[in-house]
Amino acid sequence: MAVGVPETDVFAAADAVLARGERPTVERVRLELGRGSPARVGALLDQWWERLAERLRGETRLPGLPAEVAQAFVAIWQQATTLAQGVVEQSLANQREVLAAEHERVAALEDQARRDTAQARRQAAEADTARINAETRLADLEKLLAQRQVQIDDLQQQRIELQHARGELQADLVALQQTLRDQQHQAEHSRLAQEAYVRAVEERSHREVDRAREDLKARNLEAREQQKQIETLHKRLEQARIELGEAQLQAAAMDARSALAIEQGEHARQQLEAQLLSAQQAQASAQQAAAAQQARAETLDAQLALLRLPPPRKPRSRKTE
Repeated sequence: MAVGVPETDVFAAADAVLARGERPTVERVRLELGRGSPARVGALLDQWWERLAERLRGETRLPGLPAEVAQAFVAIWQQATTLAQGVVEQSLANQREVLAAEHERVAALEDQARRDTAQARRQAAEADTARINAETRLADLEKLLAQRQVQIDDLQQQRIELQHARGELQADLVALQQTLRDQQHQAEHSRLAQEAYVRAVEERSHREVDRAREDLKARNLEAREQQKQIETLHKRLEQARIELGEAQLQAAAMDARSALAIEQGEHARQQLEAQLLSAQQAQASAQQAAAAQQARAETLDAQLALLRLPPPRKPRSRKTE
């Protein structure tokens, strides 16, 4: 619709609507004109109603009519004017309501447009932020991808080197297995020879240990016999001491016999003490001999235990390139 439609066109259209016996409204006038905005037509229609009242008041004077007719016509005209004013006021009230509703609708549309614009701006800012974040993330992923590719290349190179090293180790393993089998055969032969030698040594050692034990038993029996002799000599010495005491008691009665008895008792005591000393020395010699035999038997047992131990394995030497 065109803006700024001439008021004369609006006034003419309102007169045409009124001439058809219809009340001029915004829609009827716009329909008569075929153009014009509701606000423009409504404002000009208000002016048309004001001018219509002035026009009607100006035509109340009707010259050349009889007084009764003129008065009746004026009365009718005033009623029509009053009715027209009520219609105009009602129309103006309706037009004001329409205009107020239109203003509210336009204000709501403007507010919605402002909200939509703000939201669009926020969405645009969020989109820019998301785009920047995506670009940054993409750059980071590209760097990470490059690093991963370098790591993959390094791992592939390491895999090739490990495969080569594994081949070398497998060859070394085959050689070592063959060497181990040879050493096992040699060890088996050595073990059999060692077992034969150990059996011979064990038999000889057993014979020597048995002989040493028999010697030790004989020495122990001899030592026990010597101990018994020493105990017998101790008893005889004690008896001699008792007899010497008795002889000394009897010496007081028999002076002539006391000297001889004392001399004989002293001589007997010396002989017994000499025999006791000899027996003690013989016992010490027997104990030393028994200790020597015991040490020899322990030495033979230790040698026999060492011979029973398995021979030490030779260290495997890794094949060098």
